[in-house]
Amino acid sequence: MLTPQSQLLLRNIADLSGVVLLVEPMADDLPRELALNNSELQLSCYTTDKTVANNWQQQSQAPCYFAAELDAKHLAAGKKFDTVVLFYPKSKEQLAFSLAQLNAVIDNNTQVYLVGDNKGGIKSLVAHAEKLGLHAHKLDNAKHCLWFALTGLADKPQQAQPMANFSAEVAGKKLQFCSLPGVFNHGKLDVGTAILLEQLGFIQQGNVLDFACGAGVIGTFLLQQAPGIKLYCSDVSALAVASSKATFALNQQQAQVVAADGMPDGTPLFNHIVTNPPFHTGLKTDYSVAEKFINDSKNKLSSGGTLTLVANAHLPYAQWLKEVFGNVKELARRNGFVVYHSRKS
Repeated sequence: MLTPQSQLLLRNIADLSGVVLLVEPMADDLPRELALNNSELQLSCYTTDKTVANNWQQQSQAPCYFAAELDAKHLAAGKKFDTVVLFYPKSKEQLAFSLAQLNAVIDNNTQVYLVGDNKGGIKSLVAHAEKLGLHAHKLDNAKHCLWFALTGLADKPQQAQPMANFSAEVAGKKLQFCSLPGVFNHGKLDVGTAILLEQLGFIQQGNVLDFACGAGVIGTFLLQQAPGIKLYCSDVSALAVASSKATFALNQQQAQVVAADGMPDGTPLFNHIVTNPPFHTGLKTDYSVAEKFINDSKNKLSSGGTLTLVANAHLPYAQWLKEVFGNVKELARRNGFVVYHSRKS
């Protein structure tokens, strides 16, 4: 299967030549299809998404670099790329961050392209590129997506927004946390998480997992509340992992933070799992991550262990929790969010 963005890239495969870097591609069959359509391309991938990295490594022997920031020495043996294709990210802040990662791997001979879904903000690329001192030229339009050439990047290197510190107050605690562009609700405490935190007073000891940890807000709150817990955090995003690690360092707290596509491996059973789980894959609504997480979480809990999550009220999480755990109760319902709680018997 190919996403529309990848289909549009393949439609324009003639634009690609030589040593090619794909930046933040989708988790689909693109690596395999590119090899079938042009075996002479020397492909590499840079992604901040663990699912994409796993997918790439399953399909291709070409290098895939998974990290929050691009370290040029790990790609193309320090050479400059002939072609770069950047898949348009969720936010303009992340676009600037991604473009800044290319400084060390391109020169004036590098052809840079962007591809993105019309609903994802790429329609405003021309105006946004001008603000960055760049020029974007639309080359193709199909599959409800756009294909752009971007020029001027080698002459006008972009500056990545550094890890930034933020603060918020909830449930009587002042929270300090760090965040990079591209992390869920970058720089803000979202309403759902705030409601969830108000319901977590029962967590006082044991092994605790913050699943889909984002910037580490839930984890740092729990460690303030109960410093004796053994905290584990996981997220599919390298940007989130880096942000969470910075959050715990800022607060002088200890936690194990790992990147994981789904439940993390190599951990003990948990007494408590807490999450504000994602229900989007890119721009697309995708309940499969949360549904699989609920199914998998029971096996990761010790007897009597609890799963507490917050979700939009219209989502079918209560049904899934009831089917898996045999029990579910509401701890709070407010502003279109519900906090659900299940216990393993």
